[in-house]
Amino acid sequence: MDTPLEGKTALVTGAGRGLGRSYALHLARLGADVAVLDVNLSSFEEYDAERSLMTGASTMAEIEALGRRSIGLEADVSNRAALQKAIQQVDDAWQRIDVVVCNAGGGLGAPPETKASEVDPGLWDAVLQRNLYGTMHTCQLVAPIMKRQGSGKIVTVSSQAGRRGSADGGYAHYGTAKAGIIMYTRYLAQELGPHGICVNCIAPGFIGTGRLNVLFERTGVDRITSQVALRRIGTPEDCARVVGFLAGPDSDYVTGTVIPIDGGSVS
Repeated sequence: MDTPLEGKTALVTGAGRGLGRSYALHLARLGADVAVLDVNLSSFEEYDAERSLMTGASTMAEIEALGRRSIGLEADVSNRAALQKAIQQVDDAWQRIDVVVCNAGGGLGAPPETKASEVDPGLWDAVLQRNLYGTMHTCQLVAPIMKRQGSGKIVTVSSQAGRRGSADGGYAHYGTAKAGIIMYTRYLAQELGPHGICVNCIAPGFIGTGRLNVLFERTGVDRITSQVALRRIGTPEDCARVVGFLAGPDSDYVTGTVIPIDGGSVS
């Protein structure tokens, strides 16, 4: 495999399992040393399906098995002070951060209890904190490092939920947070472009992580894939390859864009 990120360093948030883990491993395969940040670096142990995918004791161990350096950091991205300490550790250790993937986030509650006119304000705030605010904190804290370097690639993570509303108005807090990430990305790209920093966003659709595949099976895979032009559930690797493109030199003239990774989903 080509290693276009040889000599580069990366930070991936929410990389203890799932999509974040896939992004971290793909960047390592492309040649980068990767710092793994998660509120719980052993979060994969919470799900049998996630645990079964692991090839090492942690994402960091998997990265090191690929011949790359890795740093493990535990911090909640909604806690700015804790996040700042973690990012400082990466900068102190490696003297630079070339790529950041703002993957940490996720929803809370069920669609029936999170409709736009009914969602509890506390639940609303918690989801915006872990998604929109977590992304903002991460970007604001790495921006000075990238400005100092005169270069960098930031990849934020939205969702198809951030591009269109659900039919029943459920999960409104999550969709609103993810929509906010899209606009934040566009503003940030304009600000940081003159410093040689590219900022782009991905918007995954139905992606079959170990944990989500279990939920998709309960819902009915055929029911889901009938809404997707390519007629299949996406894989973490489908998303990771796009992240690799945005992190590498082939995207040097791409900034402020949002790339849906949804197989042509229409719902």
